[in-house]
Order: sequence, then C-alpha cells, then structure tokens
Amino acid sequence: MAVRIGELLLKERRITAEQLQEGLAYQKSQGGKLGTALVKLGFVKGDDITALLSRQYGVPSINLSDFEIDPIVIKLIPVETVQKYQVVPLSRTGATLTIAMTDPTNVFAMDDIKFMTGYNVEPVVASESAVADAIEKYYGSTVRGGQESALEIATRVLDEMPTVSDSDVEVIEGMEEISVEALLKQGEEAPIIRLVNVLLMSAIQKGASDIHVEPYEKEYRIRYRIDGLLYNIMNPSMKFRDAIASRLKIMAKLDIAEKRLPQDGRIKIRYNDQGKAKDIDFRVSVLPTLFGEKIVMRLLDRDKLMLDMTKLGFEPEPLARFEAAIQRPWGMVLVTGPTGSGKTNTLYSSISRLNTSDTNIMTAEDPVEFNLAGINQVQIRENIGLNFAAALRAFLRQDPNIILVGEIRDFETAEIAVKAALTGHLVLSTLHTNDAPSTISRLMNMGIEPFLVSSSVNLICAQRLVRRVCGKCAHENPVPAPALLKAGFGPEDARAVVPLKGAGCDGCNNTGYKGRVGLYEVMEISDALKELVLVGASSQELRRKAVEEGMVTLRQSGLLKVKAGMTTIEEVLRETVN
Repeated sequence: MAVRIGELLLKERRITAEQLQEGLAYQKSQGGKLGTALVKLGFVKGDDITALLSRQYGVPSINLSDFEIDPIVIKLIPVETVQKYQVVPLSRTGATLTIAMTDPTNVFAMDDIKFMTGYNVEPVVASESAVADAIEKYYGSTVRGGQESALEIATRVLDEMPTVSDSDVEVIEGMEEISVEALLKQGEEAPIIRLVNVLLMSAIQKGASDIHVEPYEKEYRIRYRIDGLLYNIMNPSMKFRDAIASRLKIMAKLDIAEKRLPQDGRIKIRYNDQGKAKDIDFRVSVLPTLFGEKIVMRLLDRDKLMLDMTKLGFEPEPLARFEAAIQRPWGMVLVTGPTGSGKTNTLYSSISRLNTSDTNIMTAEDPVEFNLAGINQVQIRENIGLNFAAALRAFLRQDPNIILVGEIRDFETAEIAVKAALTGHLVLSTLHTNDAPSTISRLMNMGIEPFLVSSSVNLICAQRLVRRVCGKCAHENPVPAPALLKAGFGPEDARAVVPLKGAGCDGCNNTGYKGRVGLYEVMEISDALKELVLVGASSQELRRKAVEEGMVTLRQSGLLKVKAGMTTIEEVLRETVN
C-alpha cells in the first residue's frame, strides 16, 4: 500500500511494535502486502484495517460481499487494471463511477481509471480479501487465464470507439485493405492484426499526436500523447509483445528480423470519415531497448496542419514583426524551441505564405512530415551522405529564392546557411534553444563569427505549446492576487484578471483541456542588438535590450493568453520561466 498501514495501526494501538516487526518479517519472507500479513498472523482483522482507512482519509467503507455488481459496470474496467490497482467497479450514477479500493490514496489508479472510462471516480474502501474475492468472482475466467487476450482487448476497445466502427480503413502503399467493420469477422483468425488496427483508429478518434508501445521487464504498456501529455491506454499481456512489434514493422515496411538496430518507417492508412475518404500517415520509429523494441508512432494529419499564421497564437505586434522578417528578400529567420513545440507548423505556415508561382522554395527535412504543393522538398538520408549540409550545397546550385533547413545541428550546416543568407537568399531554420536571446550564443558556440551572426540573422522566434481550456466546460477560477503577481502579472491585472479553468466533460476526456495554442517570443535583430552581438554580449544583456525594444517574452505571451481565457496559469508556469 502507498499508505503506511503499519504506522497507522501502531498509532491507533491496534497492534504492538513487536507485532509490527513480526508482520514485516512475514511480509519479507512470504511477499504480498503488510496488511495481508498482519491479518494472516491474526494480529488484526481485515475489517479493522478498512475502518481505520475510512476514518483516516474520510472515505466510506463497504462490505463487498453485500453487493451484487451489474455486469455492465464490470466491463467498464479491464481485468489488467483491476489486478494492477486492486480495485473493483461498483456502480455508475450519471458521470460518476464508484470503485472499491484497498488503498484510497492511490491517485494514479483513480487518474488512470478516470481517463480510461471517461467517468469521474468516487472511491470507497474495502478489505484486501474482499477485493480479491470480488475480482475472482466477476473476472474469474479472465484472471485464471492471466490477462485479456489480444482479441478480447481489441473487442473491448472497438466497442468503446464511436462512429468510426462502421467505416472502411485501408492501408495504402501496397498494404492489404483492412476494414474496421470487418475486424469482428477476422476474430480468432488474426487477433493481433485486429488489435493493431484498433490501436491506430482509436488514436485517431481520441485526437492523439503520438502512440507509444513500450516493453518493460514485467509490463507491456501502450500510451497515447494527447494535447502534449501521455495517458496510459492499455496493458496487453507480455506474450503479445513480439507479435505487435512484428505487425507494426510489417505495416511500416521495416525489416522484422532486425531487432538490434533502430529503424524508421511510415504507415499510411485511408479511412471513411463521415462519408469522405481521408488519409493519415503514421511516422514509425523502432528502438531496441533492454526488454524489447519500443515503438513510437507520430500521427501526421494534413487537416490538422494550421497554415494560417493568424490562428497559431501570435500576438498582433510579434506577428507583424515575424511576417515582415519572412517577407525580406534575404537573411535568416530562426524558429527555436524543444521537440514538440510546434516549430514545423510555424515554418510550414511561413513558406505557405511565401509560396507563389514566381518563387523557388527548397526545403531539406528530416523527415518530410507533410507534402506541400509547389514546394521542392528533400528528405535527408544520413546513411548515404545526404545530410543538411550536402542538401544546402546542392540547393545553392538550384537557383532558390527561399531555403528551409529542417534543423541547424552543426557548424558545417550553420556556416552554409549563414553564407546563403548573406548572398541573397531567405533562409528559414530551427534550433533547439530555450529562448530567443540564447540562440545567438548557440550560433557563436557552434563557431560562427559574431559579425556573420549579426549580419545574417533577421529575427528569432522562440515558442512553446500550452493546452487550451476546453470551451464546453470552462468556468471562472479566481486566483489570489499575490499568486498572479508572482506569475508575472502587473498590479492592475493581478486585481482584475479572473482565469478560466475547465471542469472536465465528455468533449475533453474530463481533463478540462481541448487542443493547444502557441506561446511566442519574437526577437527582431535591430541595429542596437547587432551592436551588442558584435561586442559579445551575454544572453541576459540581449534579453534586456530586446524587452526594452518591445519584445513579448514567452511568459508574457502566456499571461496574455491567461488573461484572454485561452489557457490556465498552471500551463503557463509549466512551460515558461519568469
């Protein structure tokens, strides 16, 4: 148990210190939980522990043997979850699911079940033996079999999926046709195929950006990343580990026999979305780990690519500066931020704005995420020598107007990009830095001379993504003025601003958030900043000068969005520093 049951029993004088030591010794030799050990030794009754926990944590206690649980309620939580957390679903009333737990302090269990079922979770306490008996009673055959079969998992997930269950799904690029409707017919013939297909479709339905398939020593875990956070979706049996990995590698056209080296591939599926055929790509990365191959799939949905720069989250003044910089005929515009902060979307939006019939746009990407009409896109292939530097050299012989370099990783790429920017080309690229001013230091640390940096760089844009407050369940959530002041609001705003927060609803999986919005720090390289770069000024000095000239920092951008009711203080504090 997460709770210290031995200490509680000792404090309540239910057991003596000697009995506690004996119980700990018994637990060490026999395994299991301390509460069970103390009950087996006859030092305390299971009902005494339940009553103690009930009083201690203000959670009702029940006698499970008095309940007859509806089979429909039992189906809400899968067997691997009830075994993992030692819980039993009791009843459902409206949007609330009541569960019996042996440990009422296990918030991880309640969070997992809340996300898995979509219901608010209300715990009650029951004894360990009563929960074990109830699991055996209601999940008996499945428990004795170990864990759900792949077929049972796929059937359950399929049943939970919305309207897509009667749509056609097709794997493109030479793969066989699969139909979500036909998954039931495949049944026992190909349960792994069915499970994998359901995993992909379920991720699309839930709006996930990534699927993580992770093998550990005693656990096989599948998680979805939704609005930037990972959520546990299911825990298939370990015996399906290799079969699931092989199926995904076959779909991605990878070598299923190679299990020692990382591999990258792509899965493309077509499905029926409200009567219209829709294509979605999954970028697949396979990585050998200690206990098997970890597979991460990035969902690439062309329809979710936001190419309208006014909708990305830029404040009006920074957006005007950014658009002015990309309209210049030459120079460098850099977009910085960590992985998953939306840099690719910002760059694609930029070149889409510049994409006209009289402009030659060349891009070098690793990988090419979306195909944009009218733009010459090159896939980097390090294994044959086609790296960013080699692609850039080739671009300069292709009469380009605008060059997009996926990422500046080394001195060679940086040097060629700077030279291209100084010889009449507009160069767009990304770097991994924490904020806009530190990007200057990063370039110089790579070996680029200060005079080249000051001459070539027009503008640097640092960005982050924060979750949006769900529009359906948003409500006012007053925050004390001192907390707002500490976050960075001015005295006047701290008194007037009332942030919004989502209560949780079906539309947002009870998280209170739906979708994401960008925070942007746009630093235009003015003449004053160029002078500072030339004399080797630090990032802090560059930041102070940029703020004096009107730069909106990442924190300020976040606070403006809190003021506008778009996100919460917690999200801004999580992604930015003051």
